Amino acid sequence: MKISKDIRRLSRTLVRASYVNGALDREKINAVVQSIIAEKPRSYIQLLESYQRLLRLEIEKHRAIIESAAEMEPEAGRKIVDGLVHKYGAGLTTEFVVNPALLGGVRVRVGSDVWDSSVRNRLERLQQKL
Repeated sequence: MKISKDIRRLSRTLVRASYVNGALDREKINAVVQSIIAEKPRSYIQLLESYQRLLRLEIEKHRAIIESAAEMEPEAGRKIVDGLVHKYGAGLTTEFVVNPALLGGVRVRVGSDVWDSSVRNRLERLQQKL
């Protein structure tokens, strides 16, 4: 379903209004949603869906998933997190996941950014070249 420019613009404005001290605030988000539901403006369902999608993207921008083939040494994990915080700023939440399918190496995903230095990825790229 196509979203109008007005709804896109308004949903971006609502997301910006949902921040308090540089972080998304649950109370602000709830207040915005309750206000939209109470007022029921034209195409309010599309507005809520667009707002929800933008909020989900904003949350993902501040969440790092670090996958490794085996349990990572605490010092190595700390170095990776420090580098990510330096690049993406404070407020970044991290999640460490063990994924034996990687065979070795590390895959880091923050929002839509992915750094993949896993053995599995290297083998797949080599296979594509052959």
